[in-house]
Amino acid sequence: MAPGAVRRARRRARGTPPAGARAQSARSAEDWWWDRLAPSGSGYHLLQSDSMLLVLPDPGPVRAQRRAPRRAPRPQLSGTRAAARPKPAPTPEQGPDSGWGDRIPLEILVQIFGLLVASDGPMPFLGRAARVCRRWYQAASQPALWHTLTLLAPQAGRPGKDGAKAEKKLLTSLEWLMPNRFSQLQRLTLIHWKSQVHPLLKLVSEHCPRLTLLKLSDCHGVTPDTLVMLAKACPQLHSLNIQHSMVESTAILSFLEEAGPRMRKLWLTYSSQTTAIVGALLGSCCPQLQVLEVLRLLNLMWLPKPSGRAVTLSPGFPGLEELCLASSTCNFVSNEILGRLLHDSPNLRLLDLRGCARITPAGLFDLPCQDLEQLHLGLYGMSDRLILIKEGSPLLTQKWCHSLRELDLSGQGFIEKDLEQALAAFSTIPGSSHPPLCSLNLRGTRVTPSTVSLPCSHSSVISSCPGLLYLNLESCRCLPRGLKRAYQGSEAIQWCLEQLLTSLPSAS
Repeated sequence: MAPGAVRRARRRARGTPPAGARAQSARSAEDWWWDRLAPSGSGYHLLQSDSMLLVLPDPGPVRAQRRAPRRAPRPQLSGTRAAARPKPAPTPEQGPDSGWGDRIPLEILVQIFGLLVASDGPMPFLGRAARVCRRWYQAASQPALWHTLTLLAPQAGRPGKDGAKAEKKLLTSLEWLMPNRFSQLQRLTLIHWKSQVHPLLKLVSEHCPRLTLLKLSDCHGVTPDTLVMLAKACPQLHSLNIQHSMVESTAILSFLEEAGPRMRKLWLTYSSQTTAIVGALLGSCCPQLQVLEVLRLLNLMWLPKPSGRAVTLSPGFPGLEELCLASSTCNFVSNEILGRLLHDSPNLRLLDLRGCARITPAGLFDLPCQDLEQLHLGLYGMSDRLILIKEGSPLLTQKWCHSLRELDLSGQGFIEKDLEQALAAFSTIPGSSHPPLCSLNLRGTRVTPSTVSLPCSHSSVISSCPGLLYLNLESCRCLPRGLKRAYQGSEAIQWCLEQLLTSLPSAS
């Protein structure tokens, strides 16, 4: 007898149930679990998929898409007993379950999509969700979800003719999308558009009245008529970013004449025509301005023309919170220009003057802002010969040590004693509150081990600022070797403090 036949005979002798009986017992166990999770009459039904089991409220079949267990056929009865038993009525056939996505109300589905769009943006989620089913397509097509849009010109970097054809082709699609999808657009970004900027912005002005922010990056062909048309058609437009774009100053001035009273944020790239724009800003054309950033290129210098007559102060910017005049090399922003810009800005929170070598601590001390949180005065890309010895850094910390969260003094030529007095101000704050300082950049300065670890008050600036998470001591010539680097995290900064304390005797 073959070995397989012997094993089958042994199983029969032991009473092993056949395959059909095992399958029937498994089905009975499955029925028991289904009845426990969604018993009949409870108002819930089960929906089984590949990787999950959903318990959903009625209406719906009690057990959706589940086959009834097969039972062995009963022997047919003969005679009067078979004739007396009535035949059961045929049950109506139930169609396949369409899924839980179709039973969610459209309003609820739009709210769920809105949470995802708020965190990750409308694309690519809405484009993919529209392909799931008809209900999801209806939800993804709601204009309320398309409030942010970034349009990158097709064929960017290709020859001029190919790029112009591709822009025209995309513009044809946008003629339908603007009124049907983007009617509630609020933030629009255009990147690398060269030839179809005017027709595109005309579409926006016709179909997007709720636009609040427009960003043009590396775009050409922006005319004064285009911006004025957009300012008139979009009464809620209050933010304009035209950095790295070819926009004439006349176009910006015409736009500010129309939309200046409601402008809150403005980003510009410095050019030879920026002086006229800054003059218009000083003329109180934007009284509600909160953010002003002028990005300066490497081959241009801010050299305002001197005026022979007395200069009258402008009304200023009472609501200004951020001012950025940073550059990577030396420019010619002086205390006088800074005073004219900020003489009426008490709510300033961020001041970025990196590369402005002519700004002095005395000029900053005279500013009206009392709660400055971020101050960046670093000098980057400059030779040591161009860095002059300065004094007065204690004026900065004594005025803003209670509010400063980020302080950047990298490359500044303050002497050792001056820096020691400046950092000592963080350990002498009146009251029991600790300074909020969390970032300190002293790269390339004359800071010494005693300046950082043991100021005059015998309390180190590191221990006085428990929230300090970033400390940059790169290229500090007065520090011992092995410690000239940037430290991130409280543990690394505490280790730096211990090393500086051990090096104090040798340093003295």
